[in-house]
Amino acid sequence: MTTPTWGEPAGPLTNAEFATATQAIMANIEQVIEGKSATVRLALAVLLAEGHLLIEDVPGVGKTKLAKALARSIDCSVRRIQFTPDLLPSDVTGVSVYNQETRDFEFKPGAVFANLVVGDEINRASPKTQSALLECMEERQVTVDGTTYELQAPFMVIATQNPIEMEGTYPLPEAQRDRFTARIAMGYPDPRAELAMLSGHGDHDPLTDLRAVTDAAMVRRLIATARDVHAAEAVQQYAIALVTATREAPEIRLGASPRSTLQLLRTAKAVAALEGRDYVLPDDLQALAVPVLAHRIIPTADAQLNRRTTDTIVSEIVHRLPLPHDRARNPYDTRDGRTPTSYESRGR
Repeated sequence: MTTPTWGEPAGPLTNAEFATATQAIMANIEQVIEGKSATVRLALAVLLAEGHLLIEDVPGVGKTKLAKALARSIDCSVRRIQFTPDLLPSDVTGVSVYNQETRDFEFKPGAVFANLVVGDEINRASPKTQSALLECMEERQVTVDGTTYELQAPFMVIATQNPIEMEGTYPLPEAQRDRFTARIAMGYPDPRAELAMLSGHGDHDPLTDLRAVTDAAMVRRLIATARDVHAAEAVQQYAIALVTATREAPEIRLGASPRSTLQLLRTAKAVAALEGRDYVLPDDLQALAVPVLAHRIIPTADAQLNRRTTDTIVSEIVHRLPLPHDRARNPYDTRDGRTPTSYESRGR
């Protein structure tokens, strides 16, 4: 049996099947992560958008647990990489080793040859090692010694990192950050969630009991379903306006890339599908602007001196930018007179 690759299509699901599968994944993760439903939902949306997730926060708030809980909820190949200063690029991508029996070189795959790759503390490794992920995250392939190896589908990198102010960290290169679809922060739990954590995690780690509730084939169908969600032209123009505003803001030295526009819309489609809609609203783009755009931009020196964070700057852009004016009956579902999409005909 051959391993599915990115060239093979997967059939979408009905609305009820999609809701059942995604709710099962989120409920499974929330057995381990207490009181972080919005964070869990965004992590799942990034998976359905065929993206990669960067979890950045201080130590001890559950970054690695979220990554491992998502990975264990899916019955697929999972590899974990502990990034350290002495980690080599070949440890990540793989290496060709000389076989004395066959008198030839044979390729030993690295840790990226899996459906879900959990990179723990990615900014502990040198920029040279971090850059080993560039090709596989964007092109879903690895090239070693002139030979290209295609990765399995689905493929997702879930990386955790400590804030760059922490000792022993290297900032991620701009090209590396731009390949992460979204950056999220776990934050501290509220007192009620922390009390539930003490009761449920005090003498036992629920992660050890976590079992998969879906598999890679179902994830491919979930991705196909999210991809079918409709985005009206007005919504697409609003996405472009949001990204363009980051390039024109006086406090930003480097604005968001065209890749970010595409990933913003893809993630918005996934969020809409999780909300039970088959079309994207501007509200979806507004809610995703900070996690999808803020880590890609570089503020000016004056903005940094004034302690202006990229999250704050993007939030202000969202509040300042006007929404599309047309607020007629469901103006963002612009498919009247057309053949219904496969998502509509499957149970809407």
